[in-house]
Amino acid sequence: MGSVKLKKWDSAEHLKTDEDMALYLEACIEEAGDDAAFIAKALGTIARAKGMAQLARDTGLGRESLYKALSGEGNPSFATILKVTRALGLQLHAHVASTHAG
Repeated sequence: MGSVKLKKWDSAEHLKTDEDMALYLEACIEEAGDDAAFIAKALGTIARAKGMAQLARDTGLGRESLYKALSGEGNPSFATILKVTRALGLQLHAHVASTHAG
């Protein structure tokens, strides 16, 4: 009987279109709550799907800096987040949050 080979799940491999990437980011923002690192990591996943080298050129930031900032371990500035989302062709939107009567 043959052995089964498993590989680590990588969401980036499943983000094929710009719409996939936008929906993924939207879902991650909804899931993240106050966890900014979760959102940064989601942007890192999208960046890997699009190509980190191109993102580095488009933002003017170094690849290594981007990997660190978007790893979920870094703490990127909001200016970096804005540069990255713009370079990825994504926009952040605001809407009125549901209120929770308590």
